[in-house]
Amino acid sequence: MLKKKEVPWYSNHRIRLQDNFANWRHHSCRVHWNTTCDCNGGETTWCFSQVKGTLEDDVTEADLISCVEFNHDGELLATGDKGGRVVIFQRDPASKQCVPKKGEYNVYSTFQSHEPEFDYLKSLEIEEKINKIRWLKRKNQAHFLLSTNDKTIKLWKVSLVSERDKRVTGYNTREEGGRPRDPARVTQLRVPTVRPAELMVEASPRRIFANAHTYHINSISLNSDQETYLSADDLRINLWHLEITDQSFNIVDIKPANMEELTEVITAAEFHPTECNLFVYSSSKGTIRLCDMRAAALCDRHAKLFEEPEDPHARSFFSEIISSISDVKLSNSGRYMMSRDYLGLKVWDLRMETKPVETYPVHEYLRSKLCSLYENDCIFDKFECCWSGDDQRLMTGSYNGFFRIFERGGMGARRGELTLEAARDAAARPRQPLRARRVAATAKRKKDEISVDCLDFNKKILHTAWHPHESIIAVAATNNLFIFQDKF
Repeated sequence: MLKKKEVPWYSNHRIRLQDNFANWRHHSCRVHWNTTCDCNGGETTWCFSQVKGTLEDDVTEADLISCVEFNHDGELLATGDKGGRVVIFQRDPASKQCVPKKGEYNVYSTFQSHEPEFDYLKSLEIEEKINKIRWLKRKNQAHFLLSTNDKTIKLWKVSLVSERDKRVTGYNTREEGGRPRDPARVTQLRVPTVRPAELMVEASPRRIFANAHTYHINSISLNSDQETYLSADDLRINLWHLEITDQSFNIVDIKPANMEELTEVITAAEFHPTECNLFVYSSSKGTIRLCDMRAAALCDRHAKLFEEPEDPHARSFFSEIISSISDVKLSNSGRYMMSRDYLGLKVWDLRMETKPVETYPVHEYLRSKLCSLYENDCIFDKFECCWSGDDQRLMTGSYNGFFRIFERGGMGARRGELTLEAARDAAARPRQPLRARRVAATAKRKKDEISVDCLDFNKKILHTAWHPHESIIAVAATNNLFIFQDKF
């Protein structure tokens, strides 16, 4: 029997795959950061806008937020949790009329998207946890979104409806609540009137896409044609049509004939924002492949391979684990691509495969803690990342409730970076400035710095989202959703 640290990183993936992956794992205050500048050279000040969810310590597993996503115009913000629920927030109309505008959202709709299931053929429990949410572009008064758990994808329609088309008011013998009236109190006859009924928000499932994935779904991505989308699990990527639920096309299959030969798994996949024939997918070996569906029906042969050469002097037991890419996002313009590994962010130019054009360390100070992070399984955490609407800023999460914002300077230079904290105590201190956080990697630290030994690794910021047009960001911290905004 090999010792724990002698087992190759991909052995865990292979064992879990052979087991069907059964065990995979309104307030205001201001934030001030002096060294981060906006595009005009002035200061950028981030303000705390809202926090959603209870601020109590006793939180159930089902309440933990598992994904966050703005819709295409930023008017709606959806979250999914481990209990299979989807909560949709709508931007407060009054907050958009303020000067400056406010990023405030109110609950719009809540519905149960997925229920726990049991696969009797394989004797496996299928969790109800929502892995991803993706909005469709709006074509009429209704909103549509895709949500998925490990096995089943659902298309939901969210719209305003009325329980009844009309309602009658002004009865002579009944009160408005329906109770009978005392005849002695009826002094005059009234003609009842028919009025439109009050509207309510209804979420209804329109399509269910099931039974196409053997392993756990980790990604869904809508195509720019708004008619097709892809879904990816650990070994395959399927292409769906939104109107067809009983069949899909397998466009990538990396499953080896012998599972003992497995060396990598698919970790994320996304369509190009404008070219409907292009998509990318990342792997646990730290590579990203760009595929063109015009070349072949099965895209096992990539068009481009993005991989940074490894420094042989820096190689260690953890090298392959921390190089695994947990998320990949194409920029809104479609020219660049961002990838998140365990320790940092990389920005790639789609026209250059050899190396990233920009590299941003997120929590490099954890490199000396990799052994303990491996022991407590934190080294396998999957951090997501996102672009700002203008592609000039990047955001991703870290530990201790921290999340990082990087401002791109071009030509590989960084103009500014910022560490903020999604802290619950901010709700008790409205309109108070929050300090930018700093972590000391060594024993010697300044007064305003936090020692790396004092970080709370249970407070993870795994899921973040950026408003498509404004400087409003949403950050998921356990069961709480924090909303921040740029004051200017």
